[in-house]
Amino acid sequence: MATDDLKELTEYITRWLVDNPSQVQVTEVGAENIVVYELRVAPEDMGRVIGKKGRTANAIRTVLRAAAGRQRKRVSLEIVS
Repeated sequence: MATDDLKELTEYITRWLVDNPSQVQVTEVGAENIVVYELRVAPEDMGRVIGKKGRTANAIRTVLRAAAGRQRKRVSLEIVS
């Protein structure tokens, strides 16, 4: 799974969670060994993506880390308002 696949995975998961899937944007920023994804959603969907006590956001991060582990990459997800 390439980093493009990780970006698509992030978009796919997030689009199923929000009410406005057309406003989901994932931007990839990174260096050699770590890839940082910045996730932007509509302001009214921010609570859906973060979830209660951040559980939904942490679940997305866990899935990304598991998928990236096979590539020996480190992944971080930042939710940008």
